[in-house]
Amino acid sequence: MTKPTWDPAQYLRHAGHRARPFTDLLARIPGPPGDRPRIADLGCGPGNVTALLAERWPTAHITGYDNAPEMLDAAHTGHEGPTSGGGHLDFAHADVRHWTPAEPYDVIVSNATLQWVPDHADRFPHWIAALRPGGTFAFQVPDNIDAPLHALMRDLADTPRWRSRLAGVLRRTDSVHTPGAYLDRLARLGCATDVWQTTYLHVLPGDDPVLDWVKGTGLRPALTALADDAEARDAFLTEYRDLLRQAYPSAPYGTVLPFRRLFAVAVKGT
Repeated sequence: MTKPTWDPAQYLRHAGHRARPFTDLLARIPGPPGDRPRIADLGCGPGNVTALLAERWPTAHITGYDNAPEMLDAAHTGHEGPTSGGGHLDFAHADVRHWTPAEPYDVIVSNATLQWVPDHADRFPHWIAALRPGGTFAFQVPDNIDAPLHALMRDLADTPRWRSRLAGVLRRTDSVHTPGAYLDRLARLGCATDVWQTTYLHVLPGDDPVLDWVKGTGLRPALTALADDAEARDAFLTEYRDLLRQAYPSAPYGTVLPFRRLFAVAVKGT
């Protein structure tokens, strides 16, 4: 898989829809022990959902970690600083593939990031070990790699016209594990674990909104691979757009994008 370059403005075009799963996850995280909890957000992106952590726990010291300079720039500019309850929100560069906490944490969260991290479940023991007793590790990931927006993208990339440019570029079909696999892995680490799935029916406005959505996330590796050839990039987008129009037809009220996500909340034993 190609390491994508990110466009915070494109990502935030559907910020409300993208933030909803995180608010649902946040509602299931128990209050951390202590009056001034230490919280980490792995894969913070432009910081808009990290800021929701500060609203939930305004006395906390919260650090959002990301390895995309574009996203970190947006996070620093838009959200960094003191919080309403005397806490602090800051951001730092880190690669989730190798991040090992250097201090104890009360909450470690990750929002729509681990699907980009190969073998991410192998990192769980390191993160759970860094939690204080009673602390929580919680994450949500897209669980729709078999959905038309991804399947059509992969099929198109594998056609003779595009195979030489896009082979091995896109996210793998095994990038997210089954709910049972996550439950087993976290429970064996001594955590009280809750895992569930939710399918959101996002109603998107405008022309070709599914293409606009995926240009901010799943399509980024392909756009990165074709960045040096604007003609090829536009041709690929046109072919993909036509396929998406058939798979996600518009209605008078908008275009419906069904989107399944997987959630896990693991509370470390006391």
